[in-house]
Amino acid sequence: MRSVDRVTTLTRAALVVVAVLVLLLALLWVFQRRLVYLPDRGPVPPAASVIPGARDVSFTTSDGLRLAAWYVPGHRDVTVLVLGGNAGNRLHRAELALALSAYGLPVLLMDYRGYGGNPGTPTEEGLHLDALAARQFIDGPRVVYFGESLGAAVATRLALERPPAGLVLRSPFTDLADAGQANYPFLPVRALLRDRFPVVPDIGRVRAPVVVAYGTGDTIVPPRLSRAVAEAAGAKEVRIAGAGHNDLVMLNGRELITAVADLADRAS
Repeated sequence: MRSVDRVTTLTRAALVVVAVLVLLLALLWVFQRRLVYLPDRGPVPPAASVIPGARDVSFTTSDGLRLAAWYVPGHRDVTVLVLGGNAGNRLHRAELALALSAYGLPVLLMDYRGYGGNPGTPTEEGLHLDALAARQFIDGPRVVYFGESLGAAVATRLALERPPAGLVLRSPFTDLADAGQANYPFLPVRALLRDRFPVVPDIGRVRAPVVVAYGTGDTIVPPRLSRAVAEAAGAKEVRIAGAGHNDLVMLNGRELITAVADLADRAS
């Protein structure tokens, strides 16, 4: 009788563990986008108060969202469209725009839906529509796409639909599942993800010169993933020694900015 009671107790304990795991996985499925997208939704100051000569602009997506952005004018005939990562807003990328404008390059600092005071909720498809609207806003055929981290996937997809003069992928991953697995190795990330953000499956079809820049000290997107993107693209690699994912050198460092400016020169 005691052995039967013991088996019953162990069975109940196992069922409780399974129930807890199922509940946790269900919560991850429902709330996963709160882990993927980390927008700063707060108000953004006027563009000119941060970057001299910059203007506040806006454009409308095909699904009817009016998105605010900053435009930094320049005398060159190649514009840089900055597609940010999963966190922050355009204010956090002002140093990048300043560094590029020093080379005379016009820059459009866009924010996705749900970022920087913009309406809407971010999703993979939504970010693609935002990028399309930003590209449509730019007047002129010569545009270099600058995609940062998750924005590298957005830029890659945009490049297939609206080919750029050049493509810069900063700290790109092969796809979001690989990046997630690197950060959460104990979770079945690939099975759970709703938004995929592929890069490697698509990058080989981009018909534009590609530059892949990454920090060798990146612990958020492992350098091996960025190297795999560069290999798949046949891209020029810019390795920034010791740099982490969010280090300032990955925003306005000489090696990164020079690589963008050189690509813009080729586009001209």
